[in-house]
Amino acid sequence: MKQGLCCPECGKMVKEFSNPAPTVDIIIECETISGKRGIVLIERKNPPPGWAIPGGFVDYGESLEEAAVREAREETCLEVELIRQFHSYSAPDRDPRRHTVSTIFIATAKGKPKAADDAVKAEIFNAHNLPQEIAFDHRQILDDYFKGRY
Repeated sequence: MKQGLCCPECGKMVKEFSNPAPTVDIIIECETISGKRGIVLIERKNPPPGWAIPGGFVDYGESLEEAAVREAREETCLEVELIRQFHSYSAPDRDPRRHTVSTIFIATAKGKPKAADDAVKAEIFNAHNLPQEIAFDHRQILDDYFKGRY
């Protein structure tokens, strides 16, 4: 917190609050034309490195659902259908860049994911072949998903 704002009602100095940034992540259950099934992960182009669940920051004036569909399209080139909210994750250290609160959605899609935007690769994985290096707290999110939690 930092000092510097005046209360419009009383004129006294009040503290300015720093709030976590809202984000969304989308667990995309995908099936390709060839019948390959699993969830889509992207390999990140920008730090922090590693594989991640597609997602990103919610834009001002955008709903969580709109942000989820947009981020999925931008990073995987897939049109998704949101099924439900899965859970929210809010540990202050979940993202090394800043404090974020992420709402996780489960969605479905058909087709082959293609990396775009800030993704280098987009591939389909399952519980038994997850990549070693997974960014943020996404390994915990995936563990919860595959264990059927929430």
